[in-house]
Amino acid sequence: MPNASVPEIAPVQVSIVVEAEPELAFEVFTAELDSWWPRSHHIGKSPMTRSVMEPGVGGRCYSEHEDGSSVQWGKVLAWDPPKSFVMAWQVSPKWQFEADPAQCSEVEVNFTPQGEGHTLVAIEHRHFERHGEGGDVMRSQVGNDAGGWGGLLKLYKAKVEVAG
Repeated sequence: MPNASVPEIAPVQVSIVVEAEPELAFEVFTAELDSWWPRSHHIGKSPMTRSVMEPGVGGRCYSEHEDGSSVQWGKVLAWDPPKSFVMAWQVSPKWQFEADPAQCSEVEVNFTPQGEGHTLVAIEHRHFERHGEGGDVMRSQVGNDAGGWGGLLKLYKAKVEVAG
């Protein structure tokens, strides 16, 4: 349910075509997340050593850190390999874990065949208003082409095309 005190905020939508079949594209994005997700992108207290996405509905998205901690930053809400998945973005506008699903935005990733070994990978990060007053700031940060989803897709594309 949207936060009544904050107007709806437009989603961030980014996409990229990769030279890989949907099965490989999905596998690299999810099971091999650690192979392309930057070590700088975490909400832990110490440097990140690994990034993990557990498969299936209810799976956690989390990072492991040099201090031995494990920090959750997402939860899988829908899982339909190799077509799509949806996860709760459990990161608050203060870049801390958010346990309350009513205050979490969502990330949907779709993998659409484009023929001849290519896949369109499309991300929609939506429901920023659930974050409350910081939702617009969160949107601008994840919508940033350098450090946000646009930049992440470029890192992902480089990895998936080497894997293929």
